[in-house]
Amino acid sequence: MITPQEVYERLKQVPYPGFSRDIVSFGIVRDVEISSEGVLVKLAPSTAREEVIAEIEAAVRAAVETLPGAPRPVRLVREAPPVHARGGQRGPQPIPGVRSILAIASGKGGVGKSTVATNLALALAALGHRIGLMDADVYGPSIPLMLGIEEKARTGQGQRLRPLERHGVRVMSMAMFVGDATPVIWRGPMLTKLVTEFLRNCEWGTLDVLVIDLPPGTGDVQLTLTQQVPITGGVIVTTPQDVALADVRRGIQMFRQVEAPVLGVIENMSFHLCPGCGARAELFGHGGGTAMAREFGVPFLGEVPLASAVRAAGDRGLPIVASEPASPLGRAFHEIAERVAARLLASGRQADSRQPLGLPS
Repeated sequence: MITPQEVYERLKQVPYPGFSRDIVSFGIVRDVEISSEGVLVKLAPSTAREEVIAEIEAAVRAAVETLPGAPRPVRLVREAPPVHARGGQRGPQPIPGVRSILAIASGKGGVGKSTVATNLALALAALGHRIGLMDADVYGPSIPLMLGIEEKARTGQGQRLRPLERHGVRVMSMAMFVGDATPVIWRGPMLTKLVTEFLRNCEWGTLDVLVIDLPPGTGDVQLTLTQQVPITGGVIVTTPQDVALADVRRGIQMFRQVEAPVLGVIENMSFHLCPGCGARAELFGHGGGTAMAREFGVPFLGEVPLASAVRAAGDRGLPIVASEPASPLGRAFHEIAERVAARLLASGRQADSRQPLGLPS
């Protein structure tokens, strides 16, 4: 007869719907019992959505039933959904004072997601919105560097975290807790705790939009975020190459699995602008982001050129939106910010449980 560990190993091949991580890593499988009466799998779904739970249960049943030596029948027991860590409430809960939550995601690393998130946050602030920027890219927190933040995190009354402010944007990041050369080697439970602290134990104050820079891919941080707070909308950052666009599909699927509206796609490094003559060269192809947005029926929010000025501005802690707002790069981010603000407003109006983004008069 097979062992419970063999069942666990098989279930590690079952991904959580819309995510790259498996249901065992996410803590969905609580226990496995094997007897002459069959296999009993105890599940603790991290969502209350019946269609997602049904998909998980069907995948679990299929995985165990095809495992050689597994006795029949395969029985599934569903435990109660998790209770929110604060206040005893179930499911995603709003952050007091925060009207809209905007998640910036990418299917893979190296597409300039954090650069886009930082400049987009500053562009939204320049439009008159009250903006917070949460760096949830725990393993590669780069936003403080781009904003010239060298101070460590501070605490206020009741040991609540206090964001630092740059260019009118309130910022919180893992980089404000560790040194520049200190690697972050954390597993799921510690990541979950950190994200919870940033969301629930941080003095964000009154914000029109909290911009959250997610890690690349679809893992622990993404799932924790979607369990904790209602996302007003998600934005996917990509580059023109086919290999990057293939990852957009996963990002869009992730947002749709958690019923977060996909506000649109931003194509970064869309074309190269010669700093001398201003000539345009499409080094990585062009139009892939537009095609992907069309394929999935989501808006194309705009394209950002590839230029050394963006990197140089970020390296010196003064993003291009702040240092050169009238440049082609600065204007590109401002135009995208206007489209994102409009999409957030429309998305907020459609969600009865959320307050819409307050547009400045």
